[in-house]
Amino acid sequence: MSDSAIRHFLDLDTFEPSLLRAMVEDGKTMKLDPTGGDKPLVGKTLAMIFEKPSTRTRVSFEVGMKQLGGDVVVLNGGDLQFGHGETIADTARVLSRYVDCIMMRTYEVEKIQEMSQYATVPVINGLTDSTHPCQLLADVMAYEEHRGPIAGKIVAWSGDGNNMAASWIHASVKFGFELRIACPAELAPDPAILDWARKAGGKVTLLHDAEAAVTDADCVVTDTWVSMGDDDTNRHNMLAPFRVDETLMAKSKSDAVFMHCLPAHRGEEMTDAVIDGPQSIVWDEAENRLHSQKAILAWCMGAREF
Repeated sequence: MSDSAIRHFLDLDTFEPSLLRAMVEDGKTMKLDPTGGDKPLVGKTLAMIFEKPSTRTRVSFEVGMKQLGGDVVVLNGGDLQFGHGETIADTARVLSRYVDCIMMRTYEVEKIQEMSQYATVPVINGLTDSTHPCQLLADVMAYEEHRGPIAGKIVAWSGDGNNMAASWIHASVKFGFELRIACPAELAPDPAILDWARKAGGKVTLLHDAEAAVTDADCVVTDTWVSMGDDDTNRHNMLAPFRVDETLMAKSKSDAVFMHCLPAHRGEEMTDAVIDGPQSIVWDEAENRLHSQKAILAWCMGAREF
């Protein structure tokens, strides 16, 4: 990326591993000093677009921006004219005249791609139905706080092969860990992402047996079975064998950690005993959204050079 290029943060697969590593390390620094040293985003404004509602994304980005000295404008789906006929391209052009960065949380990946194509300020992917890259920097940071470098470790995913699973695939290649994905055949990740990982030299295995995936894993991860807007028909029956309970966690290493990006549906994708148990690091994971996203914001707006 040239110095003059707009610094979008869209998906992990487009970044060099060294840059993603630098962001994770800066997130750790931000956790120790919430101001980023000298409030580097004073005078900057972030526009946050929410077509999908959020708790963690909304609060972590808003608090993070303010801790770094900047300000935010929050736009929900009903506030935006592209829900009433204006193109995303025109919205991007206009917002670029007002703000210094745009964070968008939406459904179709094509919307954020169009936003980044026409915006003249950085665009951050706060989530699409395809990926959730901001979450993965927080996840890597949380794992490393508890167990040291994630490179060379074994991460097991059990559940729906959804947008979070896709970003875990991206992360496995960029951060150098083995990923085993256990899911129903009908809910497997996009074959194109699996093909990308193989061609990039990643160690990603697709399984349909949760126990096989979790055995001797260093980290066990799951996510909700029904995302916002999804049809839940038959999903619960298909995914029940992939529920993370105490028996399944016991197949992992004795010091393995459990992760979930939240919100959690207790009793569905995992049991209370797992999410509230001693191996769970989900609350640190959630907190780290704040710190890792501050690193993303600072880099996107040119306040950090890695």
